[in-house]
Amino acid sequence: MIVKQIWTGNNFRNFNYLIACPDTGEALAIDPLDHKMCLSVAKENGWEITQILNTHEHWDHTGGNAELVKATGAKVIAHKNAKDSIEGLDQGVEAGDVIKVGRVELLALDTPGHTMCHICLLSQTDTPSLFSGDTLFNAGAGNCHHGGHPPELYDTFADQLSTLDDNTQIYPGHDYISHNLGFTLDREPDNARAKSLLAEIEGQDIENPLVTTLGLEKEVNTFFRLQSPSVINKLRESFPDLPDNPDAKTVFLKLRELRNDW
Repeated sequence: MIVKQIWTGNNFRNFNYLIACPDTGEALAIDPLDHKMCLSVAKENGWEITQILNTHEHWDHTGGNAELVKATGAKVIAHKNAKDSIEGLDQGVEAGDVIKVGRVELLALDTPGHTMCHICLLSQTDTPSLFSGDTLFNAGAGNCHHGGHPPELYDTFADQLSTLDDNTQIYPGHDYISHNLGFTLDREPDNARAKSLLAEIEGQDIENPLVTTLGLEKEVNTFFRLQSPSVINKLRESFPDLPDNPDAKTVFLKLRELRNDW
């Protein structure tokens, strides 16, 4: 499997992706908002884009579909319940479905929260890769402003993402890592790993950015650090009525509430 992460350079700080099979030259475009860049990268590498996967229905992930389909004839794939919100959807998928790109296999995960029609893709490779759209960001979690549901997002983190192998590489839909690490340190000022990572990524080449792993996310992403005494004590400053031993879901939802205005 070849992964090409494409930095769009737009105001939304989108990443687009091409997943290519080295044996057949077939490629899958994930959330190809900048269709011209996707086509250019495919041409440079001799790949043929045969499929488009939208992680969810928001315009900044689907806006390039029509032009890319026009140029390539690619089939559009998304969550099965997105048929009324993604124009030209050819194939709806659900949890457990496998998307094949040549010899490459990608497992669909049903990951509601940011929207209720969100899927992530998990590569079936020796070193797994998660293409997480707007569910999981580097050091952060997606918002729930436009068709989402915070309790569902918590369930996705608790029941699915946290159970993946720690060596799983994380490929999100946007570059928000610096701001997200700032939020982690605001919530957990004694998180030494988050502090060192923030220093490490200063001045990084955004066209060749750090790829985190789930293991690293569990160290620096406050939405995985729900049992941290520092996180809970700091949270109590904003929510004085927080129970003495709050459950993980309560902590997650309060963090998501604070992050909305941070």
